[in-house]
Amino acid sequence: MTFELLLAFVLFALVTSITPGPNNMMLLASGVNFGVRRSIPHMLGISLGFMVLVIAVGLGLGQLFERAPWLYQALRYAGAAYLLYLAWKIARAGAPESGEGKAKPLTFIQAAAFQWVNPKAWIMAIGAITTYTPHEGFIFNVLLIAALFALVNCPSVGLWTVAGSLLRRWLERPAILRAFNIGMALLLVLSLYPIVSDV
Repeated sequence: MTFELLLAFVLFALVTSITPGPNNMMLLASGVNFGVRRSIPHMLGISLGFMVLVIAVGLGLGQLFERAPWLYQALRYAGAAYLLYLAWKIARAGAPESGEGKAKPLTFIQAAAFQWVNPKAWIMAIGAITTYTPHEGFIFNVLLIAALFALVNCPSVGLWTVAGSLLRRWLERPAILRAFNIGMALLLVLSLYPIVSDV
C-alpha cells in the first residue's frame, strides 16, 4: 500500500468514525448516563467488533452477500429491529443513581456483536475493502486496514462518550435527563432512514 493511499484511508476512517451514526449516538447517551469509565467496554467493543467485521468482509463475507442478497437484507432488518430495541432502552434510561429503568451500559460483547447488524458499519467496512485495499498482498492489506480502522475508531468514538459525560452536570434534573434520552432515542430511530428509504 502506498503512503498516499494509506493517508487517504486514514482520513476515510477518521471521517466515517467520528461522524454521527448509531454507535456514536449510543455512546453520547452512555456518556451522559454512565460516564466515561463505565462506557469503556462499549467503546472497545465497537472498535474491536468493527475490526473483526472489516476482516470478515475482506476475507469474503461481502462476496457471500453479493451471491445471496436476501441474506444481506435479512441482516439489515435484524439490525433495524435491534436498533429500535436499543432506542427503546435509551428512552427508558434514568440516572444510574435513581435505579429508574435499571439501565446498564452495553457490554463489550453486546457492542461488538452490534457491529454485525449496524448498517453504517457495513457501509464503512465494504467501502474500506473495495476502495482502499490493493489487490497485491491483499490479505496483509486487509489486516492492516482493519487494525488501522480500530486505532482510528476508538479515540473517535471516545470523543462522543466524553462529550456525553461533559453534559452530565447539565442533565442532572430527572426531567431534563429523560428529555435528553428520548431525544437520543429518536435520533437513533432516525438513523434507520437509509434502510427504510431503500425498501
